[in-house]
Amino acid sequence: MGSFQTPIGMRSSTLLETSCGFLLQELQIIWDEVGEDKFEREKVLLDLEQECLEVYRRKVDRANISRAHLHQELAEAEAEFTHLLLSLGERSLPVRPEKRAGSLKEQLDSITPALREMRLRKEERLNQFRTVQGQIQKISAEIAGNSDNEPSSIVVNENDLSLKRLEEYQNELQRLHNEKNERLQQVEKYIDIIHSLSTILGKDSSAIIMEVHPSLNDLCGITKNISDTILDKLNITVESLFEEKQNRLEKLHHLGKALSNLWNLMDTPYSERQSFSHVINLLSLSSAEVTDPGSLTLEIVQQTEAEVKRLDQLKASKMKELFQKKQEELELICKKSHVEIPSREEMNNIINLINSGEIDHSDLLLSMDEQISRAKEEASSRKAIMEKVEKWMLACDEERWLEEYSRDENRYSVSRGAHKNLRRAERARIMVSRMPALVDLLIKMTRSWEEERNKVFLYDQVPLMAILEEYNILRREREEDTKRQQPWEKKRIQSQVVERDNTYVSRPGTSSRRLPSRSMNGALDSSAVLNRRLSMGIQQLGSNSINSGNHGLSFIKDGRNALRKKIYGEPTFTSPTRDGASSAVSTHSILFSP
Repeated sequence: MGSFQTPIGMRSSTLLETSCGFLLQELQIIWDEVGEDKFEREKVLLDLEQECLEVYRRKVDRANISRAHLHQELAEAEAEFTHLLLSLGERSLPVRPEKRAGSLKEQLDSITPALREMRLRKEERLNQFRTVQGQIQKISAEIAGNSDNEPSSIVVNENDLSLKRLEEYQNELQRLHNEKNERLQQVEKYIDIIHSLSTILGKDSSAIIMEVHPSLNDLCGITKNISDTILDKLNITVESLFEEKQNRLEKLHHLGKALSNLWNLMDTPYSERQSFSHVINLLSLSSAEVTDPGSLTLEIVQQTEAEVKRLDQLKASKMKELFQKKQEELELICKKSHVEIPSREEMNNIINLINSGEIDHSDLLLSMDEQISRAKEEASSRKAIMEKVEKWMLACDEERWLEEYSRDENRYSVSRGAHKNLRRAERARIMVSRMPALVDLLIKMTRSWEEERNKVFLYDQVPLMAILEEYNILRREREEDTKRQQPWEKKRIQSQVVERDNTYVSRPGTSSRRLPSRSMNGALDSSAVLNRRLSMGIQQLGSNSINSGNHGLSFIKDGRNALRKKIYGEPTFTSPTRDGASSAVSTHSILFSP
């Protein structure tokens, strides 16, 4: 008990200063008054001491727990701070305490502001990530065509909230923004093209765009779908419109050419052509050059088709007339070029086929056009030679006239128009003097033409080379006859001068002289030789016309006779008086034409 008293005494002195000490003193006074025994008193005091120890123990345990909590909070704060630094990608902060000092509460209080700052930074950074990732998700959905779907929740990786990671998201967002803008521009470009093509084709562009996707119509007020699927649909739609534009233009080109051909064939007046002038104007334009609104509408195509159909029906009714015009044009070209004219029998057969409907009108006209084209080409190649032939024929006429004039004994008589004959005779002599060179040039040109085309040059179905060569032979024979007749001619002229001197005042009489039989025989011989050689040339002649048919030797002989008559035909000189010499000249000329 003594060992207990010391602490009790110490406690008593301490408790006296407190309420507990006062209560213990009051308890002892009560015990003394009651007479409580010492053992009971010690037992009560021991119980009180045990109770106090329990209270202290609980207090210490609570203090230890509180200290452990503080240690844990401090460690957690340190760990959170370090984690925030790592997740935010920052190494240190100016407000962070670098060294531990003071009690746990002081240490905790020192790190709390820095931790609070880091938490604020984390929240701001999280908001930035959520914003950027939300925009990325939204634009990605628009690009994917899923903008109408509910957006999924945004999950941010809080373990990596660094500025570097944020910058990557921002770069991705910028890339998506650029891609979205490009897609929007592409969509707008497609829409503009659709509007333009629809205007040209006469279509409803709004219906076409709505068919692709309703969001593409600005009136719908929803976000435009810019997905790959929509872009592909727009591209297909634009290509389809371009193809339709090209097809309609090609169809109008075909119809326009048909219209133009039909107009030209049927001589359609300008007033009737005016209503389809826009179709004709399209003939010179390519697809890219056609931009006028409504220029390729379906109505225009249908109207043009109806007009072509109407003109085709009209053409069918006028086909016979058109064919005859083509035939006349072909015959005129052949006649001017002196080439073979298609036979009437063949043309009549074609007309019968037209009436029976057994021949296609367009093919027939095309065939006629081809024949006309070949005839024009043939005429063009013969033009230079034909001009020389015409000059030669004119010179032959003048030569014949000069021969007749030279044989007229009254050519020097004083009569009306005699001076004109004198001037013409002078011109004729100049022209006749140039004939040999002209004939030689003609032979050279004709031979070159024949060698180049490997066929015979025919003039009204007669070989021109044969005529020219026979003319040269005949000319040489005439020159020989002239030389033989010069003595006789000289005597005749002298006697004529004497006779004119005797009858100077009187009117010239009609002479009944005839040319010597030698001249007549010479003419007959020359004519026989010419006919014989022409016949030999014709027998060796092949096909030489724009048509392949041969009309027989009789037809060729008719052409030869007409040509011979044209070259060696009737004289054109007329004199107030005709004597025996002029009669002989006429007979001589006629004998040249069998």
